[in-house]
Amino acid sequence: MSYDYVLIVQCDLVQRRCSGFACTNSFYQKADFFKEYDENTKYIAIGCGGCCGKGLSAKLEHFNNKLLKKTDIKRENVAVHLSSCMVTDNYHSDRCPHVDYIKDIIRKRGFTKVVDGTYISQNAAKKRALGNYKKY
Repeated sequence: MSYDYVLIVQCDLVQRRCSGFACTNSFYQKADFFKEYDENTKYIAIGCGGCCGKGLSAKLEHFNNKLLKKTDIKRENVAVHLSSCMVTDNYHSDRCPHVDYIKDIIRKRGFTKVVDGTYISQNAAKKRALGNYKKY
């Protein structure tokens, strides 16, 4: 299936110190978790709404309303990626303790494609292999 949008959900706490450059660059390079998307796929990033992620529901509803009013794109044509800072142990912090709840919110809002990850640095991969970071 072809997707018209990739929506990256980034941890609100991490957004305070991370620009999201690596995830965005990975999307534009069609690397890592974004290999399946073509050059016509659009990209947007949003924060999770803060711990516990409940604020994400309103953001997703707003996003969907804009899709309905401004485009002919349906939720089924949107892939939602949870940023690597949320789903892995990394230098920002450990995996988000609310990630399963956040996935439930995304699916309840009708977005069916949910992907764990955006970008994995070579340094983080080495630390996981050495056991410095947990694997999930």
